[in-house]
Amino acid sequence: MSAVKRTPQEQEYQEVVLKRLGERIRELRIAAGEDNYEKFAFKHNLSRAQVWRYENGEDLKLSTLVRVLRALNITLEEFFKGFDL
Repeated sequence: MSAVKRTPQEQEYQEVVLKRLGERIRELRIAAGEDNYEKFAFKHNLSRAQVWRYENGEDLKLSTLVRVLRALNITLEEFFKGFDL
């Protein structure tokens, strides 16, 4: 089975969304008093590299987003409430 090819516009939109997701994660982490992503990752049993990648716009699974949001003690609804592109 071959991978679905995305148009350049679809690829660009995906990159914009992932970047905004990462920015939102970082905003909420800092708002929760977690200034250092490495300490946050260690405290919540997450990979430092993983947190860094997500905050910098790399693709992530929904299950991973849920783990990060649980660590921040917020719901998906709260996360997306302030989410805009």
